Amino acid sequence: MCGIIGYTGWREAYPVILKGLKRLEYRGYDSAGVALQNGNLKVYKKAGKVAELENNVIGKDVHSYIGIGHTRWATHGEPCDRNAHPHLSQSGELAMIHNGIIENYVQLKQELVKKGYTFKSDTDTEVLLNFIEEVKKESGCLLEEAVRIALRRVVGAYCILLIHRDDPETIIAARKGSPLVIGIGKGEHFLASDASPIIEYTKEVVYVNDYEIAIVKPDELVLKNLGNDKQTPFITKLNMELAAIEKGGYEHFMLKEIFEQPNTIYDCLRGRLDANVPNIVMSGIDKYAQQIMNAPRIIIVACGTSWHAGLIAEYIIEETCRIPVEVEYASEFRYRNPVVNKGDVIIAVSQSGETADTLVAIENAKEKGAIILGIVNVVGSSIARVSHAGAYTHAGPEIGVASTKAFTAQLAVLTMVALKIGHAKGSLSIERFQALCKELADIPEKVELVLQQNEAIKALAKKYKDARDFLYLGRGYNFPVALEGALKLKEITYIHAEGYAAAEMKHGPIALVDENLPVVFVATKDAYHEKIVSNMQEIKARKGKIIAIITEGDAVIPTLADDVIAVPAADEIVAPMLSVIPLQLLAYYIGIAKDLDVDKPRNLAKSVTVE
Repeated sequence: MCGIIGYTGWREAYPVILKGLKRLEYRGYDSAGVALQNGNLKVYKKAGKVAELENNVIGKDVHSYIGIGHTRWATHGEPCDRNAHPHLSQSGELAMIHNGIIENYVQLKQELVKKGYTFKSDTDTEVLLNFIEEVKKESGCLLEEAVRIALRRVVGAYCILLIHRDDPETIIAARKGSPLVIGIGKGEHFLASDASPIIEYTKEVVYVNDYEIAIVKPDELVLKNLGNDKQTPFITKLNMELAAIEKGGYEHFMLKEIFEQPNTIYDCLRGRLDANVPNIVMSGIDKYAQQIMNAPRIIIVACGTSWHAGLIAEYIIEETCRIPVEVEYASEFRYRNPVVNKGDVIIAVSQSGETADTLVAIENAKEKGAIILGIVNVVGSSIARVSHAGAYTHAGPEIGVASTKAFTAQLAVLTMVALKIGHAKGSLSIERFQALCKELADIPEKVELVLQQNEAIKALAKKYKDARDFLYLGRGYNFPVALEGALKLKEITYIHAEGYAAAEMKHGPIALVDENLPVVFVATKDAYHEKIVSNMQEIKARKGKIIAIITEGDAVIPTLADDVIAVPAADEIVAPMLSVIPLQLLAYYIGIAKDLDVDKPRNLAKSVTVE
C-alpha cells in the first residue's frame, strides 16, 4: 500500500525522490520521509502528506547522489513522525523503507530485545531493519548477504530498500508480495513501487520477482534469488506517457479519470472488437477458449470495486455462456478452504495487479489445477505474471484512489470475454452476438453523452451534500452498480451509504426510510423495470427522497422521482458502463461540496498490497 522510491546515479537524489513521492502519494499519505547518504545518513520524515515533508526539509542539507523515499499507509503504529519511514538501525549504519507486513515481527523483536536492542517506533519495519543489522554484525557478511539470510526467516510481505552509511552508491532491494520496478538509465537507476516516478527519466524497466534481491549501483544491476543464485534481468519497455500521470488541466485526478472513460473504454475495445464482422480477438483468451467453454464453473475473485465488476460479469457470463459463475471476495476465498477442482476457471480481477489477497487466492487455486485468467490494468504486475493467460484493460494509470475508469474498463474486458466464449460455445446466437457487439462498440460515444450532464449532477450534489445517509438500490445488472455507487460515496464523502438489491429492501432497509433519506435508484430500462417502479412507489409512500438514474425517454419514473439523471438507451448487458457514470460524478461533486480531498480520501490507499 505504501509508496517507495530510490535513486542512485549522477543526479541530485532529493529532487528525484520528492517528485516521485508526489506521484506515489496515492499509495499512502499518512506520513512521508527520505534518507540521503552524503558521508553520513540524513533522514528527514514527517507525519502527513508529502507537502508536509517538503516544507520540513526547506533549508536543510539534501545534497546526495543516492537516496530512498517513502510515503506511508499505516499498518503497525499510528501515523506520526516516529513511525514514519525511513527508519535507522540502532547503530545508525543502515536506513530502510518497507512496503508490506512482517507477520512474525513480534518474535523477531523479542529476540532482538534480549540482545539489547531498543526501538524508537511501533513499526514492524524497524524490527526487520535491526534484524538485518544483527545478522550482518554476527556473521560479518556483506549487507546483501545479511538481507538474504534475514529474509529467509521472515514471514509476511515486503518490498524493502536499504542504503548504508559508508556506501555512496549501492541500494539493496528485495521483494515478496509487494511490487518493485527498477528503471534503467545511463549511469543511473531508479527504484519504485510502480512506474509512475520512473517514466520521466527512462522507459526501460525490470520488474523484480518475488524472493529476489537486487543490488543496484549507478552502472550495475545484479539480481539474485534467496538461494544466492544470479538471475537474468528481463528488460521491459514501458508503454506509458508522462501526460497520463498528470492532471491535464483538471482540478483533480478523479475528475480527469471520470472524463477519460470514453477514451479508456475505446482503447480497451480497440484491436479486439470488430462490430461489423462481428468478431472479438483476444489472444490471451484464445489459447484457453476450449477449456473455458468446457469449464464446470467459473470463479471470479476480486476486492472492492473490482468485486462489483465481477458481480456484473457473473450475470453476463451466465446469460451468454450458460456456465455457472461464483464471485468471491479474495480475502475470504483464500482463507476458507474453498473447493477448487482441476478444470475450474478462476478469473482474477484487479486494477493494480498487486492486490495481496487476490494474488494469494489465485496462487492457491493454481496449485489445485485451476486455470487462472488475469484481468488487470498494470502491465508486468504480479497477477499478470502468475496467471496462465488473460487480458489487460488498457485504462492507463489510475491515480485517484477511488477507482472509476478501471471499473468500466474491467466491465468492457469481461463483457468481451463473455461474448467471445458464448459465441464460440454456441450458447449465444449469431444475431444476439452481432447485436451485443454493436451495443458494446457504441458505449464510448454514449459515455460522452452522459458526461455532458456534468453541470446538472454538480447541482444535484449541492442539493444533497448534507445528507447523513444514502440508500442505493438496483435490480439485475444494476444491483452491482448500486453497490458500486454506494462504495464511491462512502470513499469520497465519508457519508454512510448502503447498496442493496431493490427487491430485498422490504426485508430490512425500508425501516431507514423517512423524509431525510435520499434513495438512489439505478433504474435504466431492462427486464426489471416494472418491478423497480413498484419499489420506488414503496419508498415514495414513506416520504423518501428519490434520485433515479433512468433511460432517456422514460416517462414513468420522472413522475415518481424527486430528481432524475437520464442516460442513453442501451442493452441491459452493457448498460452498467453508462449508469455508473452519474454515480461517480455524484460522489465526486458531493466530496467537492464538502471541501474534501477527493483524490486522497482518509484512511485509504490505491493498491492494497497487505492483508
